[in-house]
Amino acid sequence: MAVYSFNGSDLLMMLRGAVNLLGQAKNEIDALNVFPVPDGDTGTNMYQTIEASLKEALETDSNHIGHVALAAARGALMGARGNSGVILSQVLQGFAGTLQAKEKATASDISLALQEGVQMAYRAVMKPVEGTILTVVRKSAEEAAALRSRNLLRMMVAISRSALNALQETPDLLPALKQAGVVDAGGKGFVVILEGFLQALKSASPLAKETVSRLDLLDAKVQPELTMAVTALDFTYCTEFLLKGEGLPLSELKRELIPYGDCLMVVGNELLAKVHIHSNHPGLVLECCLKYGKLYDLKITNMEEQQREQQERLQVEEQTSTSRPFGILSVGYGEGLKAIMKSLGADVVLDGGQTLNPSTGDLLKGIDEVPAKRVILLPNNKNIILAAEQAGRLSGKETLVIPSRSIPQGLSALLALAPEEDFETTARKMERALTSVRTGEITTAVRDYTGNDGLTVKKGHFMGLADGEIVAAGMELAGVLEKLLTYLVEGEGRLVTLYYGQAMERKEVLELADSMASVFKGQDFDVQDGGQPVYHLIISVE
Repeated sequence: MAVYSFNGSDLLMMLRGAVNLLGQAKNEIDALNVFPVPDGDTGTNMYQTIEASLKEALETDSNHIGHVALAAARGALMGARGNSGVILSQVLQGFAGTLQAKEKATASDISLALQEGVQMAYRAVMKPVEGTILTVVRKSAEEAAALRSRNLLRMMVAISRSALNALQETPDLLPALKQAGVVDAGGKGFVVILEGFLQALKSASPLAKETVSRLDLLDAKVQPELTMAVTALDFTYCTEFLLKGEGLPLSELKRELIPYGDCLMVVGNELLAKVHIHSNHPGLVLECCLKYGKLYDLKITNMEEQQREQQERLQVEEQTSTSRPFGILSVGYGEGLKAIMKSLGADVVLDGGQTLNPSTGDLLKGIDEVPAKRVILLPNNKNIILAAEQAGRLSGKETLVIPSRSIPQGLSALLALAPEEDFETTARKMERALTSVRTGEITTAVRDYTGNDGLTVKKGHFMGLADGEIVAAGMELAGVLEKLLTYLVEGEGRLVTLYYGQAMERKEVLELADSMASVFKGQDFDVQDGGQPVYHLIISVE
């Protein structure tokens, strides 16, 4: 069957296909680590990004592909997690920007949209690396541009095949992938998304395409923006609920509800509809809808009270922010580490780190919670930096991202804080502080691994990483720690801090510290409860 154009319903169907397939494959993609550390999250990050994209797109009451694409891009932008998720969100931004005025998209439109997506994705990365998701996306766009067929199904098949070929070539472009015997995880995620698109198109009958339900994800709540200033509201109560029945007349129901308020939305199908309206008489709204079916998940919010509370909070923040030149947002995981960050001056500590990358929206909310107009943001993880930078660009506050790639780097930056110094001086000192610390980590391997230097790691054994590189492995934690410190410690007078995780007891770590102090005699050792998952020890050497 030939298909010569896509509309908004087609795009929704494709996004849902991608969410379903990526949901099945995310654990497999998570496991595609170059190093056998148990913290892979690329698949999960991409899944949550595309899921956020679908949720936002489902709220559009239109078959206009430009409107749906813009909503999908907006959802991905706010929901982007990890580097691959941010890159994916940028692909969707470029895609939507090209299609925004289109009611339907042809093969040439899709080709141009993909090319713009590639350009935006490459611009998002300061130093693009081939052999990653960027390569897979670029090859897909090049294949689309080279095709002469106007049949979109044929185009999708060709694009998917080209992406798969590009993915299989990633180990030839990145030696680390070839050595580990894996393909690029982000590239794999993009291939799965394209396969999900294609499967959805192939399996859809014409009837199914006409009835793609925007209620597939019922937890996607309608959340209209409230005005930030104190203004008189025409309607007081935000009313939303699900209506279940048989043969629900959506158009007629919408006409009946129009006199009761504004911001009206009635979306769904003849069996299930989501209703949202701002009204002064929610009881009349409910009575009207009860004629057609039963009500579920009813929520009525007094927007005047909500607005008053919001304004009071903003006034408090405004008063606080005028007395402070800047504030600090830090990302951390483990109750002990988060408490340390707070004690060193972080105003807000956002949950995040290995296996728990906060989204752009999470980071944006964290920036808003900092009681100052200027914010310094410490991501403290290399996989959060792009999302942090994206959040900084979206925030109404002046936000500077200090590119801390590890917890020890973030703590070192916080130690550079001086209350009397201004924003610019503090930012310079914090960035310089990143180079004054080395980071070590000890965890257990999830698979066998052999490095270029002949180092062999066995599944289940301890392994030590020095600034992200595996340098030690073995069955005994003490032996691995000693080898790791040999790499990290240079000269005398260093402070070595052992932050122990959930799998360790303080007594055990104190004994380790005493043992290491007898070997590394010119160093000072400190032990802190980090409480982090995954890593038995995080080590800071300053």
